[in-house]
Amino acid sequence: MTAIHEWARLGSNFPQLLARTALIVVLGAWALPGVAVSQVAQSEFRAGDPPYLDRPEVQAFIDEQVAGGLDREFLVALFAGVEPQQRILDLISSPAEARPWRDYRPIFVNDLRIERGREFQSEQAAWLERAEEAFGVDQALIAAIIGVETNYGRNLGSFRVFDALVTLGFDYPPRQTFFRSELEHFLQLVQEEALDVRETRGSYAGAMGRGQFISSSYRAYAVDFNEDGRRDLINSWADAIGSVANYFRQHGWQTDEPVVAPARVEGTGYEALLGGGYQARFSLEDLAAHGVHPAGPVAEDGYFSLIRLEGIDGPEFYLGYPNFYVITRYNRSPLYAMAVHELTEALRQ
Repeated sequence: MTAIHEWARLGSNFPQLLARTALIVVLGAWALPGVAVSQVAQSEFRAGDPPYLDRPEVQAFIDEQVAGGLDREFLVALFAGVEPQQRILDLISSPAEARPWRDYRPIFVNDLRIERGREFQSEQAAWLERAEEAFGVDQALIAAIIGVETNYGRNLGSFRVFDALVTLGFDYPPRQTFFRSELEHFLQLVQEEALDVRETRGSYAGAMGRGQFISSSYRAYAVDFNEDGRRDLINSWADAIGSVANYFRQHGWQTDEPVVAPARVEGTGYEALLGGGYQARFSLEDLAAHGVHPAGPVAEDGYFSLIRLEGIDGPEFYLGYPNFYVITRYNRSPLYAMAVHELTEALRQ
């Protein structure tokens, strides 16, 4: 894709221009760094689809942003320089979380990822220890999140964030409202943190940086952990580590508390407890009434969620503590949360 002449002319001064026109707005209330897509929908661009600037919904979006303080010429330049990305729609229609646990687990919990995690813990020991002390979040968990998200910084994503959010915001009906909101947050973030809107890259879902924060989460939970005047999740290990820790603290992580416990089931009554998220809302009495029992000792007065994963030898069942739910606030998938937990345990050893 090529930008229009005026966009190119701005060159390296573009972030500074944006910074001078910064507008601070209220943070979004819903923020999840990872996006686990439950809808699996195929979307395709038709050859006759008009350019983005010719679409009424895009013009309405631009009008809304101008009313909020952004420059119209700046927005027109951005939308004139973007084209729909079919590859992004293909990827979001077939996320890794659609796989069964037996296939998902080996991607993230394997000898190489564990070895790299231990190297990462050694290299970033000072920042990890400081984050654990400041936010009360286990440094092994911080390392595991970064390991699952970007393989310890080796894969930050290759898609321009703006392109991804425009494509999903205007050509992916199942979640276009969410992605248009993220696009709005990204335009504000570009100004607030002086990001280069043309070069900032991330995942197909618009997550960016070493911890893969979506724009609303970046704005709400990122911290300037090295105190250099910027919240830089793309280039600064200190800020990435501190921001992951802050996210977990803000979402209720309980230090030194368990995440899951194995369970066994009898009959099919347990199926009524599945779905509806992973908040720890069932007592042992509730679980027992549906044929679910802990396979080991747990707190008798605790509350749990029920997790079912498709393992190599068939279904596996677990009781989820509140900390399991907190991990799903980072990414809604129970597969993701379990992979993070198991990688965390491996890095603790």
